[in-house]
Amino acid sequence: MTKTIMTADDSASMRQMITFTLKQAGYDVVEAEDGKDALSKAESGSIDMLITDLNMPNMNGMELIHAIRQIEKYKFIPIIMLTTESDAEKKQQGKLAGATGWLVKPFQPPQLTAVIKKVLR
Repeated sequence: MTKTIMTADDSASMRQMITFTLKQAGYDVVEAEDGKDALSKAESGSIDMLITDLNMPNMNGMELIHAIRQIEKYKFIPIIMLTTESDAEKKQQGKLAGATGWLVKPFQPPQLTAVIKKVLR
Protein backbone atom coordinates (compact mmCIF):
# COMPACT_ATOMS: atom_id res chain seq x y z
CA MET A 1 0.00 0.00 0.00
CA THR A 2 1.27 3.45 -0.91
CA LYS A 3 2.27 5.66 2.01
CA THR A 4 0.79 9.15 2.27
CA ILE A 5 3.02 12.05 3.29
CA MET A 6 1.74 15.50 4.18
CA THR A 7 3.85 18.54 3.44
CA ALA A 8 3.09 21.80 5.27
CA ASP A 9 4.82 24.90 3.93
CA ASP A 10 3.57 28.42 3.26
CA SER A 11 5.70 28.62 0.10
CA ALA A 12 3.79 27.27 -2.92
CA SER A 13 7.03 26.69 -4.84
CA MET A 14 8.53 24.72 -1.94
CA ARG A 15 5.37 22.58 -1.67
CA GLN A 16 5.57 21.90 -5.42
CA MET A 17 9.21 20.86 -5.20
CA ILE A 18 8.58 18.57 -2.22
CA THR A 19 5.45 17.09 -3.84
CA PHE A 20 7.32 16.43 -7.11
CA THR A 21 10.17 14.73 -5.22
CA LEU A 22 7.81 12.58 -3.15
CA LYS A 23 5.61 11.54 -6.08
CA GLN A 24 8.73 10.59 -8.08
CA ALA A 25 9.67 8.33 -5.15
CA GLY A 26 6.22 6.68 -5.22
CA TYR A 27 4.42 8.39 -2.33
CA ASP A 28 0.97 9.97 -2.22
CA VAL A 29 1.11 13.59 -1.10
CA VAL A 30 -1.25 15.90 0.77
CA GLU A 31 -0.29 19.58 0.62
CA ALA A 32 -1.06 22.13 3.34
CA GLU A 33 -0.30 25.85 3.18
CA ASP A 34 0.22 26.34 6.92
CA GLY A 35 -0.09 24.55 10.25
CA LYS A 36 -3.83 25.12 10.65
CA ASP A 37 -4.50 23.76 7.16
CA ALA A 38 -2.27 20.76 7.89
CA LEU A 39 -3.96 20.00 11.19
CA SER A 40 -7.40 20.21 9.63
CA LYS A 41 -6.44 17.89 6.74
CA ALA A 42 -4.70 15.44 9.10
CA GLU A 43 -7.76 15.24 11.37
CA SER A 44 -10.12 14.58 8.48
CA GLY A 45 -7.86 12.19 6.58
CA SER A 46 -5.01 9.80 7.17
CA ILE A 47 -1.28 10.37 6.76
CA ASP A 48 1.76 8.20 7.39
CA MET A 49 4.28 11.00 7.77
CA LEU A 50 4.52 14.79 8.06
CA ILE A 51 7.11 17.14 6.59
CA THR A 52 6.67 20.65 7.96
CA ASP A 53 8.29 24.05 7.69
CA LEU A 54 9.00 25.92 10.92
CA ASN A 55 8.07 29.49 10.05
CA MET A 56 4.48 29.63 8.75
CA PRO A 57 1.52 31.95 9.37
CA ASN A 58 -1.54 30.92 11.44
CA MET A 59 0.23 27.98 13.13
CA ASN A 60 3.99 27.43 12.95
CA GLY A 61 5.76 24.08 12.63
CA MET A 62 6.40 23.64 16.37
CA GLU A 63 2.73 24.31 17.19
CA LEU A 64 1.70 21.89 14.44
CA ILE A 65 3.95 19.13 15.79
CA HIS A 66 2.52 19.60 19.31
CA ALA A 67 -1.04 19.45 17.94
CA ILE A 68 -0.39 16.40 15.73
CA ARG A 69 1.20 14.50 18.62
CA GLN A 70 -2.00 15.02 20.65
CA ILE A 71 -3.97 12.99 18.07
CA GLU A 72 -3.92 9.32 19.04
CA LYS A 73 -3.38 7.92 15.52
CA TYR A 74 -0.42 10.28 14.93
CA LYS A 75 1.45 9.88 18.22
CA PHE A 76 4.24 7.89 16.58
CA ILE A 77 4.31 8.91 12.91
CA PRO A 78 7.60 10.30 11.59
CA ILE A 79 7.72 14.10 11.47
CA ILE A 80 10.51 15.90 9.63
CA MET A 81 11.11 19.62 10.11
CA LEU A 82 12.24 21.04 6.74
CA THR A 83 13.29 24.64 7.31
CA THR A 84 15.92 27.30 6.68
CA GLU A 85 16.63 27.32 10.44
CA SER A 86 19.77 25.45 11.48
CA ASP A 87 20.16 26.77 15.04
CA ALA A 88 20.98 23.98 17.53
CA GLU A 89 18.53 25.39 20.09
CA LYS A 90 15.69 25.35 17.53
CA LYS A 91 16.58 21.76 16.62
CA GLN A 92 16.42 20.80 20.29
CA GLN A 93 13.01 22.51 20.62
CA GLY A 94 11.84 20.55 17.58
CA LYS A 95 13.03 17.29 19.09
CA LEU A 96 11.25 18.08 22.37
CA ALA A 97 8.08 18.94 20.44
CA GLY A 98 8.18 15.51 18.80
CA ALA A 99 10.08 15.96 15.52
CA THR A 100 11.76 12.80 14.27
CA GLY A 101 14.34 14.66 12.17
CA TRP A 102 15.48 18.03 10.87
CA LEU A 103 16.52 18.97 7.33
CA VAL A 104 17.79 22.39 6.30
CA LYS A 105 16.58 24.08 3.10
CA PRO A 106 17.54 24.12 0.36
CA PHE A 107 17.42 20.34 0.16
CA GLN A 108 18.56 17.90 -2.48
CA PRO A 109 15.80 15.47 -3.58
CA PRO A 110 17.96 12.35 -2.95
CA GLN A 111 18.69 13.65 0.56
CA LEU A 112 14.96 14.04 1.30
CA THR A 113 14.02 10.62 -0.06
CA ALA A 114 16.90 8.97 1.86
CA VAL A 115 15.65 10.48 5.14
CA ILE A 116 12.08 9.38 4.38
CA LYS A 117 13.16 5.80 3.62
CA LYS A 118 15.08 5.77 6.89
CA VAL A 119 12.18 6.87 9.12
CA LEU A 120 9.07 5.64 7.26
CA ARG A 121 8.59 1.90 7.57
